[in-house]
Amino acid sequence: MTDKPSVDLAALLCSRLCHDMLSPVGALSNGIELLADENDPAMRKQCMDLLEQSAKTSTDKLKFFRLAFGAAGGFGEMVEVDEARSVIESLAANAKRIEANWAIETAKLPKDAVKVLLNFASMALDALVRGGTLDIGAEMRGGNSEIVVRAAGPKIAFDETIGKALEGNLPTEELSSRTAPAYMLSLLAEKSGGGLQYQLADDALVLGAVIPGPDGLIG
Repeated sequence: MTDKPSVDLAALLCSRLCHDMLSPVGALSNGIELLADENDPAMRKQCMDLLEQSAKTSTDKLKFFRLAFGAAGGFGEMVEVDEARSVIESLAANAKRIEANWAIETAKLPKDAVKVLLNFASMALDALVRGGTLDIGAEMRGGNSEIVVRAAGPKIAFDETIGKALEGNLPTEELSSRTAPAYMLSLLAEKSGGGLQYQLADDALVLGAVIPGPDGLIG
């Protein structure tokens, strides 16, 4: 990948972060303004509830971005699964009407696998526009991380340009902040010698990945 696409991808990921943070941070700002002008105890309590919820949503999203796009875990190769699980469950709770189910027995996964897991979960949550179930599975086998995320519900909304980006088939000039995370995963999979795939139906979206682990890491 040349320097310019790298810079463009970083810019698009920053745009995605700013877009996703705008709503909860804006709600914080509005809540503070309302609180400053409100004297009624009941209304002040509502303002405080708004501030508390907006602060929690902001924190949850920042934790997600740190793990999904950043250098979470410092320079170590492995990340605690419980940390990723906590972030995904918080996002699912914020989305409402979504039940998250887990099938992960290992305590840690390689950092790249956690990035894939989190981004898959985010795509699946976005697809469940009318609620549903989010099934997340991962295991280490032969040094590889095998990941499956399934979204099932009454209506699945999935932009297939995201699928093209996952497969590495979306031209860089067509990238947007919406497709940048999927394109990042395709680069990660290509670099590690792994692979990504997806299957889409009217009532389900399945995202799968095999990501070779760093040398010497066996689950």
